[in-house]
Amino acid sequence: MISANNPDLVSWIHVSEDSDFPIQNIPFGVGFLEQDDPFVTTRIGDKVINLAALNDKGYFKELGFQSSDFNCSSLNALMKYGKLPLRNLRNRISSLFTNGNMELQGHEEDCMDVLYSADRVQLLLPVNIGDYTDFYSSKEHATNVGTMFRDPANALLPNWLWLPVGYHGRSSSIITSEVPVVRPKGQTKVEGENPTFEASARVDFELEMGFYTFDGKPLGERISTTEAEDFIFGLSLFNDWSARDIQQWEYVPLGPFLAKNFASSISPWIVTLDALQPYAVDTPVQEPAVLSYLKFEGKKSYDINLEVFIQPKEGAEDRVCLSNFKYMYWNMAQQLAHHTVNGCNIRCGDLMGSGTISGPTPDSYGSMLELAWKGTKPLTLSDGSQRRFIQDNDTVIMKGHCTNGKVRIGFGEVRTQLLPAID
Repeated sequence: MISANNPDLVSWIHVSEDSDFPIQNIPFGVGFLEQDDPFVTTRIGDKVINLAALNDKGYFKELGFQSSDFNCSSLNALMKYGKLPLRNLRNRISSLFTNGNMELQGHEEDCMDVLYSADRVQLLLPVNIGDYTDFYSSKEHATNVGTMFRDPANALLPNWLWLPVGYHGRSSSIITSEVPVVRPKGQTKVEGENPTFEASARVDFELEMGFYTFDGKPLGERISTTEAEDFIFGLSLFNDWSARDIQQWEYVPLGPFLAKNFASSISPWIVTLDALQPYAVDTPVQEPAVLSYLKFEGKKSYDINLEVFIQPKEGAEDRVCLSNFKYMYWNMAQQLAHHTVNGCNIRCGDLMGSGTISGPTPDSYGSMLELAWKGTKPLTLSDGSQRRFIQDNDTVIMKGHCTNGKVRIGFGEVRTQLLPAID
């Protein structure tokens, strides 16, 4: 039983109505205070909770964790325990901070030691990411891109409706929120001319969600759609940066390379799959019928409202996209099943990107490539400036939350500024 999901729970820590972090969330992250060592943490309202300190004080002693699992710079050690132990940990944290539970509330010294104002804590990349795979799983996005660059009548490539298309990306350049990105350089080509080496003029965001895995099965075995969610720890917001002009020239025949590996930004809080269960919804109808190993039962998608904002260096945030994770044609269970169907093993801390999340309306498109339609329909911001792609010193902000009218669970934000290219 996931007791932490009880919608009637109220924390003795104050939580505002519009907070992303009610007691029903209990996300996981890693942070540190100035001049201190990093520690595993969670958040309720505007308070960050030092889980390492709680564990050292004995509040998790019956759960079987070690001190080193919490006094570290990543969640990998905790994730090694798998889904059920971390479910028990989340339930335990929920119990300690529920209104009326005096076990922790009655120990004022303990409370002072483990609770910090969120603005005091510097958050880190939460997981030491081993491997990274990016999918291409939004039918609306794939159709839009195919319409722009190919025959609109045949926008989807022949394999797209039969399998979750993906590619293996680079994990070393995945960064967390607030870490700036430098405009990349590479080869670009104008039709009829020789290629040139220059800074990309078409840097773009891609609105995605990323999910982290527990340890999978041994090499040679596969994970079914029925089992998949047992191997998924949780999700974060994910901005998979792209340089469209570099990408257009280099991607044939093997796919993106320099256009994608310069940076991907991920939010620092991981919302567990357990916390998202109250927001599970049906996925879009898939036609033609998928092959047997991709079939699934039950609700396998999640109703996650997603927003993208652009903020110029001197100016306000303008929302340019309002989308939803539930629009994805291929769901996480299918992505993981396809990833492993040939015997590929996944490991603790692997990251899977959903692919750009676009919806059915122009304001729900998950990239500037689509929103400004390949630069032909520029967006006008509130300061009067226009955007075809992201300009130097712009900050891209992505936010996400679930709500059912009673409980709102959010992901915080991933905020990244694009800096000018290095000469």
